[in-house]
Amino acid sequence: MALCLDTRLLLRKVKDLRCFTPRRNRVKEKWAAARSKQPPTRLALQHFDATYSVQLGKLWPSVRVALLSEKKYGALLNNFSHGPLLADLHAQGCRDFMTDTDGEAQPSSEQKSVVGSKQESTDASVKKSEVDSQQLSPLQLSPNIKCLVFQRADVTRFKPARPDMHGLLGYYLMDAASVLPCLALDVQEGHNVLDLCAAPGGKSLALLQTQAIRFLCVNDSSVSRTMRLQKVLHSYVPKHFLIDEKLRITSFDGTRWGEIERNTFDRVLVDVPCTTDRHSLIENDNNIFSKNRVGERRRLPQLQLELLLAGIEAACPGGEILYSTCTLSQSQNQSVVELAIFLAREKHGIHLQVANLRPLTQMFRNTFHFAPDLHLGEMVIPHLAANFGPIYMCKLKRLT
Repeated sequence: MALCLDTRLLLRKVKDLRCFTPRRNRVKEKWAAARSKQPPTRLALQHFDATYSVQLGKLWPSVRVALLSEKKYGALLNNFSHGPLLADLHAQGCRDFMTDTDGEAQPSSEQKSVVGSKQESTDASVKKSEVDSQQLSPLQLSPNIKCLVFQRADVTRFKPARPDMHGLLGYYLMDAASVLPCLALDVQEGHNVLDLCAAPGGKSLALLQTQAIRFLCVNDSSVSRTMRLQKVLHSYVPKHFLIDEKLRITSFDGTRWGEIERNTFDRVLVDVPCTTDRHSLIENDNNIFSKNRVGERRRLPQLQLELLLAGIEAACPGGEILYSTCTLSQSQNQSVVELAIFLAREKHGIHLQVANLRPLTQMFRNTFHFAPDLHLGEMVIPHLAANFGPIYMCKLKRLT
């Protein structure tokens, strides 16, 4: 009994002593060190649940399931390679989504040229329903771009591409929806084109497949990503094409491109870094929702805005700019475009026109699932029967 009393008194003294011990000298309890930490994928899902449930409303549950499911790929055919690839892919049940258009939804030349309005209000609001008197030229989709996909709800995986006798791979596997921004950019014969954020290179390859570009500059600010881009191009493009003056690979800060080459390019693709929603939900490696990348994630809209403004400055008057992301986020999509249009006018005296891409989305609604009623731009949203995307795109024409 005496031993128990002595023990209680000793414990009380230790407890009293700990109360007066400075916090910096205390030893952390073991349970604190062993507490489980949430992985970035779980943090991403929590963020998307809170954000997209409000933004997408009733659509979010189905989009959520699709994002967490295995995505579909497309096989972008490489026109520089030789071999019976098209017949082989058709034999496997693939189809070229470029030829599988909705006949009833084919736009007339008059419908294709409908555009959004210039921005006149100081709050930088833009609506597709407003029409400017000056129209854009109708889209002329390149007949040389071919991207094969399996039928809806068919999640069969493509086999890895094999090299031909010259060592060039026959097709590039990518999200088929990523081809849409390249189609929307409407590259024509003799155009000079800038791909401002080109790595890993799928969209650059798609642009090259048009076989209409006079000069293509592909850039990425990351040296490591640029090296990866070079490897991709060397695997798909003939060496003589890489050596001559038709293609230039650079690794500059894209936000300063207006200082490097202003008023130069007929077409500019600005496929900006974003939260990459599908990757953020599936992979913990290189996940932007990692706790050590919080600041980087919060700065994304500002970076995207600076890149888009640089792309606008790089385009020549009359040139066209295509802004795209692989996120559902409104703050990284419509909000960035609205602010860029406003700042381009107020700070640089550049007036822009918003193209109506609805005819393009109507053509390919047999393959992709598009978000309804966006006030600015178009977006492919994941769907279990057509599990591509997300891909957001908005096209601008520089008037001055």
